Amino acid sequence: QVQLVESGGGLVQAGGSLRLSCAPSGRTFSTYTVGWFRQVPGKEREFVARVWWNGAIFYADSAKGRFTISRDNAKNTVYLQMNSLKPEDTAVYYCAAKKWAAGEKENEYDYWGQGTQVTVSS
Repeated sequence: QVQLVESGGGLVQAGGSLRLSCAPSGRTFSTYTVGWFRQVPGKEREFVARVWWNGAIFYADSAKGRFTISRDNAKNTVYLQMNSLKPEDTAVYYCAAKKWAAGEKENEYDYWGQGTQVTVSS
Protein backbone atom coordinates (compact mmCIF):
# COMPACT_ATOMS: atom_id res chain seq x y z
CA GLN A 1 0.00 0.00 0.00
CA VAL A 2 1.27 3.44 -0.91
CA GLN A 3 0.19 6.43 1.14
CA LEU A 4 0.64 9.79 -0.52
CA VAL A 5 1.04 13.04 1.37
CA GLU A 6 0.50 16.37 -0.36
CA SER A 7 1.65 19.71 0.97
CA GLY A 8 2.09 23.26 -0.21
CA GLY A 9 -1.44 24.45 -0.73
CA GLY A 10 -2.71 27.75 0.57
CA LEU A 11 -4.16 31.12 -0.24
CA VAL A 12 -2.49 33.27 -2.88
CA GLN A 13 -3.44 36.31 -4.90
CA ALA A 14 -4.05 36.07 -8.61
CA GLY A 15 -0.75 36.11 -10.45
CA GLY A 16 1.07 34.50 -7.57
CA SER A 17 2.76 31.13 -7.29
CA LEU A 18 2.58 28.01 -5.18
CA ARG A 19 4.55 24.79 -5.19
CA LEU A 20 2.79 21.59 -4.24
CA SER A 21 4.69 18.53 -3.08
CA CYS A 22 3.71 14.88 -3.10
CA ALA A 23 5.64 12.22 -1.29
CA PRO A 24 4.86 8.58 -0.57
CA SER A 25 5.28 6.94 2.77
CA GLY A 26 7.01 3.62 2.89
CA ARG A 27 7.74 3.36 -0.81
CA THR A 28 10.08 4.84 -3.38
CA PHE A 29 8.54 6.80 -6.20
CA SER A 30 11.07 6.06 -8.89
CA THR A 31 9.01 3.36 -10.65
CA TYR A 32 5.70 5.15 -10.43
CA THR A 33 3.82 7.55 -12.61
CA VAL A 34 2.62 10.45 -10.48
CA GLY A 35 -0.23 12.65 -11.55
CA TRP A 36 -1.84 15.80 -10.23
CA PHE A 37 -5.58 16.29 -10.39
CA ARG A 38 -7.88 18.97 -9.04
CA GLN A 39 -11.49 19.17 -8.03
CA VAL A 40 -13.93 21.97 -7.44
CA PRO A 41 -17.05 21.22 -5.36
CA GLY A 42 -19.84 20.01 -7.60
CA LYS A 43 -17.53 19.20 -10.49
CA GLU A 44 -15.64 16.14 -11.57
CA ARG A 45 -12.01 15.74 -10.73
CA GLU A 46 -9.88 16.93 -13.61
CA PHE A 47 -6.40 16.02 -14.75
CA VAL A 48 -3.67 18.64 -14.42
CA ALA A 49 -0.32 17.00 -15.17
CA ARG A 50 1.58 13.74 -14.87
CA VAL A 51 5.15 12.52 -14.95
CA TRP A 52 6.05 9.00 -15.88
CA TRP A 53 8.66 6.91 -14.08
CA ASN A 54 11.05 7.71 -16.95
CA GLY A 55 10.47 11.45 -16.73
CA ALA A 56 8.03 11.86 -19.61
CA ILE A 57 5.61 14.67 -18.86
CA PHE A 58 2.15 15.59 -20.05
CA TYR A 59 -0.01 18.59 -19.16
CA ALA A 60 -3.65 19.47 -19.47
CA ASP A 61 -4.22 22.48 -21.69
CA SER A 62 -5.20 24.52 -18.63
CA ALA A 63 -1.76 23.91 -17.12
CA LYS A 64 0.48 24.39 -20.14
CA GLY A 65 2.81 27.34 -19.86
CA ARG A 66 1.94 28.04 -16.20
CA PHE A 67 2.46 24.81 -14.29
CA THR A 68 5.54 22.63 -14.14
CA ILE A 69 5.59 19.08 -12.83
CA SER A 70 8.91 17.62 -11.78
CA ARG A 71 10.26 14.72 -9.80
CA ASP A 72 13.26 14.50 -7.54
CA ASN A 73 13.98 10.83 -7.05
CA ALA A 74 16.73 11.61 -4.56
CA LYS A 75 14.11 13.28 -2.35
CA ASN A 76 11.40 10.81 -3.37
CA THR A 77 9.10 13.72 -4.11
CA VAL A 78 7.07 15.03 -7.03
CA TYR A 79 6.37 18.73 -7.31
CA LEU A 80 3.81 20.87 -9.07
CA GLN A 81 5.06 24.41 -9.50
CA MET A 82 2.13 26.69 -10.26
CA ASN A 83 2.78 30.17 -11.58
CA SER A 84 0.53 32.95 -12.81
CA LEU A 85 -2.31 31.52 -10.78
CA LYS A 86 -5.87 32.49 -11.63
CA PRO A 87 -9.03 32.41 -9.51
CA GLU A 88 -10.26 29.53 -11.68
CA ASP A 89 -7.31 27.45 -10.43
CA THR A 90 -8.98 27.38 -7.02
CA ALA A 91 -9.59 23.72 -6.14
CA VAL A 92 -8.49 20.84 -3.99
CA TYR A 93 -5.39 19.39 -5.61
CA TYR A 94 -4.67 15.69 -5.37
CA CYS A 95 -1.65 13.68 -6.27
CA ALA A 96 -2.07 10.13 -7.47
CA ALA A 97 0.30 7.30 -8.27
CA LYS A 98 0.40 4.21 -10.40
CA LYS A 99 3.19 1.69 -10.77
CA TRP A 100 4.95 2.26 -14.08
CA ALA A 101 2.70 3.96 -16.64
CA ALA A 102 -0.57 5.83 -16.35
CA GLY A 103 -2.34 8.43 -18.40
CA GLU A 104 -4.75 11.23 -17.74
CA LYS A 105 -7.80 9.41 -16.37
CA GLU A 106 -8.29 9.16 -12.63
CA ASN A 107 -9.35 5.53 -12.80
CA GLU A 108 -5.88 4.65 -14.09
CA TYR A 109 -4.33 5.51 -10.73
CA ASP A 110 -4.21 3.19 -7.75
CA TYR A 111 -3.16 5.50 -4.93
CA TRP A 112 -4.39 8.93 -3.92
CA GLY A 113 -3.47 11.55 -1.41
CA GLN A 114 -5.91 13.40 0.83
CA GLY A 115 -5.71 16.58 -1.18
CA THR A 116 -4.49 20.08 -0.47
CA GLN A 117 -6.59 23.22 -0.88
CA VAL A 118 -5.42 25.92 -3.27
CA THR A 119 -7.34 29.18 -3.17
CA VAL A 120 -6.56 32.01 -5.56
CA SER A 121 -8.11 35.35 -4.73
CA SER A 122 -8.88 37.97 -7.36
